[in-house]
Amino acid sequence: MQVSLRRLVLYPLCAAQCRHALTRPALPLLHPSVRALFSETGVWEKSYQIETRQKVEEWWHPRIMEQWKKEALEEDSNKKKFYVLSMFPYPSGRLHMGHVRVYTISDTIGHFQRMRGHQVLNPMGWDAFGLPAENAAIERGLDPEDWTKSNIRSMREQLDSLGLCFNWDREVTTCLPDYYKWTQYLFIKLFQAGLAYQKEAVVNWDPVDQTVLADEQVDGNGCSWRSGAVVEQKLLTQWFIKTTSYAKPLLDALEDLPEWYGVKSMQANWIGDCTGCYFDFKLKVNGEETGETLSAYSSSPETVFGAAYLAILPSHRLLHGNSSVRFVLQKSFKPGTDSMTEVNAQNLFTGREVPLVISCKEAFDDYLDTVIGVPDCNEEDLSVASALNLTWTTVLKTHEDGTQTLINSDEFSGLTRGQAFDSITQKAREQKVGGHLTSSKLRDWLISRQRYWGTPIPVVHCGSCGTVAVPEEELPVILPKVPSLTGKGVSPLGAAHNWVNCKCPRCKGPARRETDTMDTFVDSAWYYLRYTDPHNTVRPFERHLADHWLPVDVYIGGKEHAVMHLYYARFLSHFCKDQGLVAHREPFRKLLVQGLIKGQTFKLADSGQYLKKEEIDFTDKEPVALSGGRVEVTFEKMSKSKHNGLDPQDVVQQYGVGTVRLYILYAAPPEQNILWNVRTDALPGVLRWQSRLWQLVTKLREARQLGDVPNPSLLKKKELAEAKRIWETKNYTIQEVTGHFTEDFLFNTAISRLMALTNMLTSATVKVLQHSVEFEEALAALIMMTAPMAPHLASELWAGLCQVKNPLSPLLLRGGDVLMQSWPTVDPEYLEVPDFVEMTVLINNKACGRLMMPLKVSKDSTRVQQLVLESPIGQKFLSEHSIKRAILSPRTALINFLVDE
Repeated sequence: MQVSLRRLVLYPLCAAQCRHALTRPALPLLHPSVRALFSETGVWEKSYQIETRQKVEEWWHPRIMEQWKKEALEEDSNKKKFYVLSMFPYPSGRLHMGHVRVYTISDTIGHFQRMRGHQVLNPMGWDAFGLPAENAAIERGLDPEDWTKSNIRSMREQLDSLGLCFNWDREVTTCLPDYYKWTQYLFIKLFQAGLAYQKEAVVNWDPVDQTVLADEQVDGNGCSWRSGAVVEQKLLTQWFIKTTSYAKPLLDALEDLPEWYGVKSMQANWIGDCTGCYFDFKLKVNGEETGETLSAYSSSPETVFGAAYLAILPSHRLLHGNSSVRFVLQKSFKPGTDSMTEVNAQNLFTGREVPLVISCKEAFDDYLDTVIGVPDCNEEDLSVASALNLTWTTVLKTHEDGTQTLINSDEFSGLTRGQAFDSITQKAREQKVGGHLTSSKLRDWLISRQRYWGTPIPVVHCGSCGTVAVPEEELPVILPKVPSLTGKGVSPLGAAHNWVNCKCPRCKGPARRETDTMDTFVDSAWYYLRYTDPHNTVRPFERHLADHWLPVDVYIGGKEHAVMHLYYARFLSHFCKDQGLVAHREPFRKLLVQGLIKGQTFKLADSGQYLKKEEIDFTDKEPVALSGGRVEVTFEKMSKSKHNGLDPQDVVQQYGVGTVRLYILYAAPPEQNILWNVRTDALPGVLRWQSRLWQLVTKLREARQLGDVPNPSLLKKKELAEAKRIWETKNYTIQEVTGHFTEDFLFNTAISRLMALTNMLTSATVKVLQHSVEFEEALAALIMMTAPMAPHLASELWAGLCQVKNPLSPLLLRGGDVLMQSWPTVDPEYLEVPDFVEMTVLINNKACGRLMMPLKVSKDSTRVQQLVLESPIGQKFLSEHSIKRAILSPRTALINFLVDE
């Protein structure tokens, strides 16, 4: 039975009741001891106890959700847009604390930007295809579709119960035909552009999940990123997307993006230096075309007319697969030597033919398996060509000043090498025979998967017409039901005979559908675009809607996606720009990378076996296993196998939604890991802070109810000075917190600033609290700035503040809930540079007075000392002492005189 978090957070449960409460529906508690709620009864509770917190969250949860939904449906062209996007989850069925962290951050930013007057898009959906669902369905004997949809319903309920305000009217699910129809549409666009192709290749094979892995999905130890199995090498016919054709634009575009927490450098390193390119070749034997084509890399494309040979590695697919030249090459191959073959390669750019050579090397640079040998610019190429008695054309002429120009290179002769580099690569691109600048370390994106639960690849294979794309009007190619899934061997779709056997769209003859499915990274490479127009049945999205919302203003997710997902998403956005589908080339403006939440982990020091807490004796200073043995205590990524996971439902049940949200935001900066330990300062700190916020509203309400009508004229000089300091601190806090919310997302520092303002207001004198508008407005600003992070608590605080008796500030008379208020702004006077500053004078670290002095001399230590000595303060306290040293603070208006006693 799925238990709603909404029920779990509403009613107080003692420890003995908790377990029973999880197994039966919660009933409304109408016991007299339940505290009243001001918004419901008009009675203000004096303290913020657990019962009050539960009532606050129960009352405000549906109202905040409803208000967000209502405003999301209201379109206002005068509002500036703000698109905050958190990476959508795989629907496993259960939220984990990592989910809670990323969605708390996006929800906080969404509320903040809406209070700033923006039209906010904060959508949510499901990355619903993929191996985990298929494997889970196989283990349980279920249909992956039923399993996935059930998990989505459960996780949707959990997300709602956390009070997260998403634009659910824009929900997308990648396994539904109304979504993957357009994934197939974009694939066909790539196919028609020559960027999606099929070839035989040595691939990474996961023997556990029985599927192909992209290079990016194999870790540094040669293991699968998902199953952990040691990856094997297999030769299979696979589908690829030619991402290398966009390598240089993707690399160059990084320069225009803001800092991405180190991710920009990770992307740049992944792409590599784009200083070379591929050229396309046709292979011939005895002058006859073989039907084989080959792309070969050149690190000096300007010298392509000087090619002497094409070299492939002994491991190349042409020597091991179903190639028409396989036996010709094998006949010529002599291990350990550079082997000349009977195969010639015609360069489709130059029109010239060169022999194909099997290299003696086991590997070229990086991931290359085919290179162009040009003796003019490489000593090693010269050595190989000379040893094989090859002829070649000299294409470089060196001048006396050391510069080189091209010769014997058709219309490019006479150009400098730099000019020729640009001209040759550009013309090759125009002729669609290569020329796209890329690096030697980057390979095309392998998207084939030999599994069932994925987007069907929309092509058919015809004996007469070859590979043919399914016409757009026939999309989507629906994923069929299959008799059974085993997770072993060939693609399961091959067993769906009525589906596989079809007619060729071109000649109407018999054909077979492609039985591989797409990697799920294809689905997630464009979901941010679909959110802008999720219900469109005619095209993937309307351009004007995509152009309105893109680029995403803040994209939030884990650093584990810093290479693969971001690279693929950026690639597809660049491609859509070139297809005229969108105006923006880059899809994401700011990237917010969040760290993990790690759990406390216990394991035996000798064996490394993970232990449960109940298997450990904590009575001594150092924990000891009940079975005997020293225990190591560490913090590691949460998982069931390590017995260190946390169920968000249990955490929220114990502490409440607001506390969990504040803890997540306060415990560490977003990009750092959180070490979940309730004994640390972070959790007690946010619990105390919530109580102190409540106490501030309580104190103001009580002061106004019991005292006289507030009258600022009753404040004396000392109290006016105190009110001014409150005003200054309020403005400083607004300035700092706004900066953290918009620039660096250091929510932990923002909360620290709000705590400091809370401390100042808590220490305010009774008269200032009762008679100053500065106190009221500072408290109002404090609650408004807390609202995006703890909306339930702030909503109730605001309700209590706005009903205070005899308010002085018009802020309290505006009406509306706190999340409907405008974000506080700095008072203009605060930003004005004053002519004079108030200098605090200390003697031997003890304050003895303040002195007004001109701002322009306030940083001049000599002049400040002189003015202080000439003042009444100096005459009274310093005239009879020997001054040893005077220290002028560089940060604040303060000078400290160190004197002999």
